[in-house]
Amino acid sequence: MVKLQKPGQAEGLFAGCSDTTLVSCLQGVMGEVYADREESPESARAILGDFSFFGGKPTKELAFLLTEREFHILVPGSKEWGAFLESCFGTKVKQVFRYAIKKEPEVFDRSRLLEAAGSLPAGFERKQIDEELYHQCLKETWSRDFVGNYPDYDMYQRLGLGMVILKDGELLAGASSYSSYRGGIEIEVGTRADYRRKGLAYACSAGLILECLDRGLYPSWDAQNLFSVGLAEKLGYHFDREYAVYEYRRA
Repeated sequence: MVKLQKPGQAEGLFAGCSDTTLVSCLQGVMGEVYADREESPESARAILGDFSFFGGKPTKELAFLLTEREFHILVPGSKEWGAFLESCFGTKVKQVFRYAIKKEPEVFDRSRLLEAAGSLPAGFERKQIDEELYHQCLKETWSRDFVGNYPDYDMYQRLGLGMVILKDGELLAGASSYSSYRGGIEIEVGTRADYRRKGLAYACSAGLILECLDRGLYPSWDAQNLFSVGLAEKLGYHFDREYAVYEYRRA
């Protein structure tokens, strides 16, 4: 097993998967790609943040890579990989479903997004993530993924993009890049539990999408649950399909 110096060599093993977190890995922008060999690999695993994507022929070496992690989302590239992961990990993995959102660069209605961005309730403010807010995001579990895949602020400033909602200086919600690839970002959205259902994620996400459009970036969206699907559709996206992944927990 080797870490690919040219991750794009494994691209053919992930045919049919358009997840931009995987694209980040294959482009060599973020993440890592491991394979059974450097030249003409037959098996590969791309890793970025909590996500692992499996392609090609199932192998134990790739399946058990990084199993010291407490939590991981395993995305099988085939039914064979899915069955193999179940056989390897048993009760440590649980099959769940995620929801792919269509990637349609021309779908956004700017006037609709401007209205959404302006719907922020009185007393709240939206700010773009700067160095101070980068470090503030890292302090709490619920907001860590806004910036956590960028090891330092310099990398986030160069590749990432995000906004947060504040009230009296307190971080309450955000929409930011979980990962970056050439031409776009994968959006991560979150709201602190005690401030949900107040429209904060809606207003913040609209502001981020508008900023992406101004910069010529595509704001890719992949939904963890049906609430996320509903928010995406409210912002102008369209649902694509449901797909199975495995949540791995070490304990």
